[in-house]
Amino acid sequence: MEYTIALVTLLLGGGVGFFVARSRSQGANISEKLRAKIAEEERKLQTLQSQTATAKGELKSAEAEAKAKAREIIAEAKLEVQKERLELEKDEARLEEKEKGVEQKGKEVHEQKEMLEKKLTEASSLREELSKAAEQHRTALEKVAKLSEAEAKKALEEELKHEFSAYYASKLDLLKQEAERDIDERAKNLLSEAMQRYASEVASESTITVVQLPSDDLKGRIIGKEGRNITAFERATGVDVIIDDTPGAIVISGFDLVRRYVAKRAMEKLLEDGRVQPARIEEVVESMKKEVGKMMVQFGQRALDELGITGYHSDLIKVIGRLRFRTSYGQNVLKHSVEMAHLARMLAEEVGADPQIVVEGALLHDVGKALDHEVAGTHVQIGVELCKRYKIRPEVIHCVEAHHEDVPMQSAEAFVVAAADAVSGARPGARRESLEAYIKRLTELENVARSFEGVQKAYAISAGREVRVFVDTDTVDDLKQHTLAKDIAQKIEKELTYPGVIKVNVIREKRVLETAK
Repeated sequence: MEYTIALVTLLLGGGVGFFVARSRSQGANISEKLRAKIAEEERKLQTLQSQTATAKGELKSAEAEAKAKAREIIAEAKLEVQKERLELEKDEARLEEKEKGVEQKGKEVHEQKEMLEKKLTEASSLREELSKAAEQHRTALEKVAKLSEAEAKKALEEELKHEFSAYYASKLDLLKQEAERDIDERAKNLLSEAMQRYASEVASESTITVVQLPSDDLKGRIIGKEGRNITAFERATGVDVIIDDTPGAIVISGFDLVRRYVAKRAMEKLLEDGRVQPARIEEVVESMKKEVGKMMVQFGQRALDELGITGYHSDLIKVIGRLRFRTSYGQNVLKHSVEMAHLARMLAEEVGADPQIVVEGALLHDVGKALDHEVAGTHVQIGVELCKRYKIRPEVIHCVEAHHEDVPMQSAEAFVVAAADAVSGARPGARRESLEAYIKRLTELENVARSFEGVQKAYAISAGREVRVFVDTDTVDDLKQHTLAKDIAQKIEKELTYPGVIKVNVIREKRVLETAK
């Protein structure tokens, strides 16, 4: 029993010793770690203390610099304030001097005003005295001459009129002739200079368009089986397609430029694509019509850019572009309008008219021709309505309305536009007409002249721009010769349609023939 107790006691003592030894070993390890961590923290603390000391030094230096800068700024501000104070004092001194000067001038002006009022009073009294003296003098003269003032003036006027009427009439006639001669000469010079300065290409439009073919074998494809393709093409485009023996080409004929251009583009597209059949033809023609509609806007905008015009409505620009596909006696209307605008600007600058008004008037003068086959009325009436609809200036509208003298010309710009229209249309090669229409127009011109009493012969010359009329000297005297020329011109204006201007030349010539034997 005692042995057991001793054994247990021994075991307990050994266990306790083991645990004590182990605890001491672990405590020693923990102490080492704590000491190392404490040393590390002390090092960090020293580092922080040194950094803090450095930061404090930097802060003190920065604070010193800031104080120095603040002192400098305060010193500069004080100097500026002193300068401004000095300037203000100087300004105040100047203002005081000016006020003194103004007060002095005010006194002088007041004195001058009083002096002038006195002089005006004296002058009015003198005027009244002179008026009374003149009235007394006139009354005395009337008593002596036994005529009133009105009767004396009338008698003097009659005497001067009787004495100098013939002299001044001849002088006025001479001055009138010289003025007319100078005006005609100056007008010719202005027109010739304008035409020379604007030397553009002049060519009339044709009624046919030639499409080149890469091979003659394509003609059979264009015609199609039993002519189906060419029939479908003519029906869709509204033109005539002429396929003859001309190598490498076909001809598209038509008077409508839009249709002819659509047909040309469609034919080129079909030949490039290679599929020529009725369904494809209709598809391509519709596509080309839309493309030509876009091109109208481009043509109109290009014309506006060339002339320096801005601010027009897009619909009006498209209508202007449609003029590219309209002709007048073979002359392209858009090219004619642009050419006319350049000529009108040159003339306006020479005669002192407004160049911008004449340029717009020239461009829009024939705008009604773009719609004259769709809207009832003359191209002038349609053009005026279009201009009013798109808010064009009244001065420009008057130029459009008066360029064919449908209304009287009331401005210099209207005269310039009409003159430029005549110059552009009358240039050689600008316009053409068929032989039948040309002969018919000349015949009608001669017949109108022959319809008057006393006319023996009448000849249309200078391509119908002049009619030369020979009259019977026994029937037509000098006075009637002038009246006859005017009547023939008026009848031509009313009954005939013609481009440009026609000169009526009435010739009265008497020849006496005797034979000496």
